Amino acid sequence: MTDQQASETGNQHPDPEELSATMAEIAERSQRLVADFLARQAEDPEIADPDPLNIGSAFMELCTHMMQNPTKLVEAQMQLWQNYMQLWQNTTLRMLGQDADPIVTPPKGDRRFRDEAWQDNEVFDYIKQSYLLSSQWIQGLVHDVDGLDEKTAQKVDFYTRQFVDAISPTNFLMTNPEVLRATVESGGENLVKGLQNLLDDLERGKGKLQIKMTDLNAFKVGENVATTPGAVIGKTDLMELLQYTPSTDKVAKRPLMIVPPWINKYYILDLRPENSFIKWAVDQGHTVFVLSWVNPDSELAEKSFSDYAQEGVLAALDMIKEATGEDDVNAIGYCLGGTLLASVLAYMAKKKDERIKSATFFTTLTDFEKPGELSVFVDEEQIESLEHRMEKEGYLDGRDMATSFNMLRANDLIWSFVVNNYMLGKDPFPFDLLYWNSDSTRMPKAMHSFYLRNMYQKNLLREPGGISILGERIDLRDVKIPAYFLSTREDHIAPWKATYAGTQLLSGQVKFVLSASGHIAGVVNPPAANKYCHWTYNRNPADPDQWLEKATQHDGSWWTDWQNWISRRSGGQVDARKPGDGDRKVIGPAPGEYVKVRL
Repeated sequence: MTDQQASETGNQHPDPEELSATMAEIAERSQRLVADFLARQAEDPEIADPDPLNIGSAFMELCTHMMQNPTKLVEAQMQLWQNYMQLWQNTTLRMLGQDADPIVTPPKGDRRFRDEAWQDNEVFDYIKQSYLLSSQWIQGLVHDVDGLDEKTAQKVDFYTRQFVDAISPTNFLMTNPEVLRATVESGGENLVKGLQNLLDDLERGKGKLQIKMTDLNAFKVGENVATTPGAVIGKTDLMELLQYTPSTDKVAKRPLMIVPPWINKYYILDLRPENSFIKWAVDQGHTVFVLSWVNPDSELAEKSFSDYAQEGVLAALDMIKEATGEDDVNAIGYCLGGTLLASVLAYMAKKKDERIKSATFFTTLTDFEKPGELSVFVDEEQIESLEHRMEKEGYLDGRDMATSFNMLRANDLIWSFVVNNYMLGKDPFPFDLLYWNSDSTRMPKAMHSFYLRNMYQKNLLREPGGISILGERIDLRDVKIPAYFLSTREDHIAPWKATYAGTQLLSGQVKFVLSASGHIAGVVNPPAANKYCHWTYNRNPADPDQWLEKATQHDGSWWTDWQNWISRRSGGQVDARKPGDGDRKVIGPAPGEYVKVRL
């Protein structure tokens, strides 16, 4: 083939000089990176834990129970063999030009096999089906082992899925038709660029792979995300209190206080004007206050869960009183912020403090009996290992937490970027949600250890007097104010059936609403988008499945349903309040300084 023909067919030959210089640069960077990594390892006197996730013991127990029933293993192997025989026959028929229905197809929503070659090309179709048969066999084999306790079985299932996801043919050059096509068309430049991307991510992570999910230079907090107008009107060691500028002449008399999680930053509720819950709430006539949590360092290592209550929620209530003159507020807690809000409400009930008149909980766990797959990270061995690491720095690095969350959806949040960035050699697309997802926060040692042990491990929050807040033994049953629980049906972080259990713990009037989609998209779902339905039912039976059977499905966002609910608890209307109007003066413009601290 001539150079002209190659050019016409898209098969470009790379310039040898340029390719040589690029590879030399990559080799030099790789050598420097490895040297730096080894130097850091040498400086650490401790030997790395060979099994920090405590996987080995779980799989040893699995093997022990599997060997107790070898017949079941033989039957599974025979079934796999029969499926492969059928697959070989079907592939042969296709190669002879005949039609043959697939033995197995990817599950709905699996985006790995979207390239047409996975269906149209007999070889790649065989590779795809072979992988799907094998992966289903492996997962079925470990899932159906008798005798494993529930936690061990869940851990085995989880890490088996991680392995199965990792060995997908889409993750390898020679078995991914899209990558092969890109390699031929670019003369291998995609692989060179991909290697550069890999080195960039390793260097940014200081030897640990920190996959870039979006263009980190495309967004800036306060300029094109977190832009709703407002001001910082209060500050503690743990939070800045933001008050937003009204957009209506009249506002609800009772202010609205939002307590976001401190595992991530608050601006998930204020990404862009079109999908900002904060802006929307302001436009509905609420005086909105939001706690913007600090990104803590080692100086805040001993800050406890009680400190987050005192210097967070309770301090914010005092500041809101000074800013507006109002004693009463309505409160929203999101995820961990909701867990804190529920705890503070129980504490306030003990103290006869009635300043919070209603509570809304977004995807909030208060009963941790079945917290989903995150529980695989919180057995005793892993918590001890985590505490040992936190002892050195005084905090948990936010990237460690982000990795755990990403593993819950590894194909979407890990392997898709491996293919795009390192194999196709593309730069990730600018996406505000993924920018927020990459904007990690640290966890103070004392708070995080308390949270993991008392909530996830021991599930003491649901027990009367199970935990203490600010020296008081609390009981969620003392909370008698109206509550609105919003959960999402496909939530991997706070499974909806687990969050539903909170409806059985509080003593006041409780409304439970279920949104379609997941932990983020199901919450950040503006009415104008006309996406994702939701379900409502005016009673809360003990069984969540029974609730869903009787619930009514509604099109579109739950936001309007919540607004109807909260408007009846807003105390009438008053003239709009601007930041600085009351006794709390403006410290600086929103979004403040705490939210801008990046790892």
